[in-house]
Amino acid sequence: MTSATGIVPSYLQDAWWTPEPTGDTTVIRDASTGEEIARVSTEGLDLAAALEHARTVGQTSLGELTFHQRALLLKQFALALTERKDELYALSARTGATRADSWVDIDGGIGVLFAYSGKGRRELPNAQVYVDGPVEPLSKDGSFLGRHVYTRLPGVAVQINAFNFPVWGPLEKFAPAFLAGMPSLIKPATPTGYLTEAMVRILVDSGLLPAGSLQLVSGSVPTLFTELRLGDVIGFTGSASTAASLHSRTPSGVRFTAETDSINASLLGPDAVAGTPEFDAYIRQLVVEMTSKAGQKCTAIRRAVVPTAQADAVIDAVRARIDEKTVLGDPRDEGVTMGPLVSLEQRDEVLRQVQALVDGGGRIVIGSSEAPAEAPARDGAFVPPVMLRFDDAHADAVHTVEAFGPVSSLITYDTVAQASDIVARGGGSLVTSVATHDAEFAARIMAGIAASNGRVLFLDRDDARSSTGHGSPMPGLVHGGPGRAGGGEELGGIRAVLHHMQRTAVQGSPEMLTAITGVWHAGAAAREDGVHPFRKPLAQLRIGDRVASASREVTLEDIETFAHFTGDTFYAHMDEEAAAANPFFPGRVAHGYLLVSWAAGLFVDPDPGPVLANYGLEDLRFVTPVSPGDSIRVELTAKQITPRETDEYGEVRWDAVIRNQDDETVATYDVLTLVAKE
Repeated sequence: MTSATGIVPSYLQDAWWTPEPTGDTTVIRDASTGEEIARVSTEGLDLAAALEHARTVGQTSLGELTFHQRALLLKQFALALTERKDELYALSARTGATRADSWVDIDGGIGVLFAYSGKGRRELPNAQVYVDGPVEPLSKDGSFLGRHVYTRLPGVAVQINAFNFPVWGPLEKFAPAFLAGMPSLIKPATPTGYLTEAMVRILVDSGLLPAGSLQLVSGSVPTLFTELRLGDVIGFTGSASTAASLHSRTPSGVRFTAETDSINASLLGPDAVAGTPEFDAYIRQLVVEMTSKAGQKCTAIRRAVVPTAQADAVIDAVRARIDEKTVLGDPRDEGVTMGPLVSLEQRDEVLRQVQALVDGGGRIVIGSSEAPAEAPARDGAFVPPVMLRFDDAHADAVHTVEAFGPVSSLITYDTVAQASDIVARGGGSLVTSVATHDAEFAARIMAGIAASNGRVLFLDRDDARSSTGHGSPMPGLVHGGPGRAGGGEELGGIRAVLHHMQRTAVQGSPEMLTAITGVWHAGAAAREDGVHPFRKPLAQLRIGDRVASASREVTLEDIETFAHFTGDTFYAHMDEEAAAANPFFPGRVAHGYLLVSWAAGLFVDPDPGPVLANYGLEDLRFVTPVSPGDSIRVELTAKQITPRETDEYGEVRWDAVIRNQDDETVATYDVLTLVAKE
């Protein structure tokens, strides 16, 4: 939404701001018609004040929330955008995006918010500190321990985005940063920044944004790198050359993550000959990646790597599918399946790169290196799909030149080693897909290409219908790649959240680590106040509340009864001579699961109460065998309490330790229960 002056506004320090430029402004045009949409300028913008607002006001407001509270806000953001997404679709068409393209961008971005909302509540505690890994004992008597914890970084997450995904791009960076408790400053690409502004405006209008948690700069930020400091994070998406330049200017201590263009490959397996489901799936995917967003995707297939014997069949099939499925034109027109590039400047750049591929040894077998003589719309940035064929798989251009549009090059191979080498020559890719139903070939090619890729998709008849596709990064999987692809990792579930936090090794007593982490550690204070912990709702239960049971003797009759009742007649329980010959057992021993079952009987309070259900067991380990005549007892201590923000109950993790008559540890595990809040 533009201001009265026609300039796309910024959102800074919790207010909309529009410059009154005295100099030149950048004109933004409709990709299909060339009509002026808006202008962009940041003249007079106080970037230092915006960053300081994030580091102070934003940090304070987000710091008052737990992971779960932030996660619930992400869901509410997603719902607010869903209610008004038709507004975003209307603007998206002006960028050259078809309805399907807009779905990937807009609904894909909303989906990331939903995904991180769910992950935050399932995989993170309802707290502000995240504990990483097991306890590290640092003394023999257990009085000195080590632990790794994550706490949020004190700065601002600055994101610099590309033009091709003006909604998904900002949201896939914003969601994990917000969940980590870090405020964001969004800098969208100028050609499509007006769509990002509309998305931010919907979030602002919702009234849900914590103060200082999100800011938007619509335009250039020339002083950015002089204003950053330790604790800030930069997330960049764009060209490899720009990423290298920006990284070199990044101050020490500022985290820099880059997701850049890459020469991604799609590999056709030797078994996937014409007529097989794998061949058909390969062709469908290749054409989709050439035409979706008019090929303006960092994950698009730039190199089609196929067996020599299948080259002509692949070219013919691609040509036929383009002719059948691709209608180039204004995305607002009925029946159009592929829109223009984002701008005339981008169109001209793509055509220059196509010519560079031709000059580097490629032959155009589909399409042309020139703009169409009669474009579907006047002044539109249209380029029909182009496929080149390289006879020399070692030609430098095919592995280094990227035409960021509907362009792909075909290369052939004869052996697994050649195929692996071709993929690796891209210098590091975001993704490679492999169409094959040959599991042995898949394993061999994976060994050869894994180090060159951030993601590898195997496509065959079993997953072709359910596959999310070569070019679709998923919230739960890492998005990034080595080398030319930038060397960074985005998304990947909670990994992206932890990128916005600092991992610190903490050393101290069990009492100190319990206080710092919110998780009870063995050796810290435990309380037995005469009230069984199972009689306490969450409102009354405290970390360290404990019940210690009476003892129960284990007899040979008990062991045999359990064996026959369950069918578990393993020799260690039933054959004295064979059990004694086992180096782990002194003779016949009790079943581990018998002991765990008895332990439950020893600690459970059976009457109805706040404990609603047994939620499961985790980390069960059997340490010392129990022989007939031994006795066991159990200690159960409240280890971690996690209220659920939207439910009338929460999860309680209990530390369970079974000991024998000599006070030796028999078994350790965590018991999970669902407990009412009141």
